[in-house]
Amino acid sequence: MTKTLGTNELDRLAYLLGKLPGLGPRSSGRVVLHLLKQKESLMLPLASALADAAHNVSRCKICGNLDSNNPCRICTDQKRDKSTCCVVKEVGDLWALERSGVYNGQYHVMGGLLSALDGIGPQELRCEDLVKRASDNSMTEIILAMDATVDGQTTAYYLVELLSESNVSVTWLARGVPVGGELGYLDDGTIAQALKARRSI
Repeated sequence: MTKTLGTNELDRLAYLLGKLPGLGPRSSGRVVLHLLKQKESLMLPLASALADAAHNVSRCKICGNLDSNNPCRICTDQKRDKSTCCVVKEVGDLWALERSGVYNGQYHVMGGLLSALDGIGPQELRCEDLVKRASDNSMTEIILAMDATVDGQTTAYYLVELLSESNVSVTWLARGVPVGGELGYLDDGTIAQALKARRSI
């Protein structure tokens, strides 16, 4: 580990922050300095929030969302539509769809995408759990909200085949999602348009 800030505690903090997406050695050092300048108002509350999240947040046993409740708040919300289930790659995609405010059904987080290059096959994903959920009589539609990438489309076609014997309608997001785009990075309007324009496969 490269020493940058002069003490073991600060070096370790900068090193760990540097492992976060978008933060390198220099930017993590700036974050450390910013935190130290606002120790009482920011650094200590942040440390407490991180500890609470580490101890209390877990993956929902039904949909795969992250929450301090298990099952999560979405799965236990009686006001949500139980007849539709939106399938996403990761929890970040679920959050993006929730921000759009246009979807009020259930979710299923796959935990990744099929990728031969990365050695990710169906057994590494939550495919069988999805098939079990599709057998629920209250489920009538499954929306495949996969990334518009090669791996995303491969996963979508695999799930279509897997769900072919289930008595559910399978749709996927239509226009609005650019080819090569990742769902978690799209703006709310684009996601809303893609959901409204979904079509049968």
